[in-house]
Amino acid sequence: MSSFEDRKKSFEKKFAHDQELQFKVSARRNKYLGQWVSNILGFDENKEKEYIQEVIKADFAEAGDQDVHRKIKEDLKDHNISEEQIRNKMDELNEKAKSDFS
Repeated sequence: MSSFEDRKKSFEKKFAHDQELQFKVSARRNKYLGQWVSNILGFDENKEKEYIQEVIKADFAEAGDQDVHRKIKEDLKDHNISEEQIRNKMDELNEKAKSDFS
């Protein structure tokens, strides 16, 4: 019975670790997205920092990435950037964020 409990605890720890890592990767990706959009919008350093926080907070609106995508799409609506470009950039920056934690 002890062996079973040890395995159960091990799986629970791994799950918690994986969830924490995914949270960190998402937050880092959102930081990179905020920097990318800030550059397009021509924000100064202070406004960029504020905007990055807005993007990170937007990710808490609902599960998944749709909330962040919606925010960025709305903020870039006057800059001729397609949904596909936004999705591609989100994917690219997600991979970059993952590599930061490898």
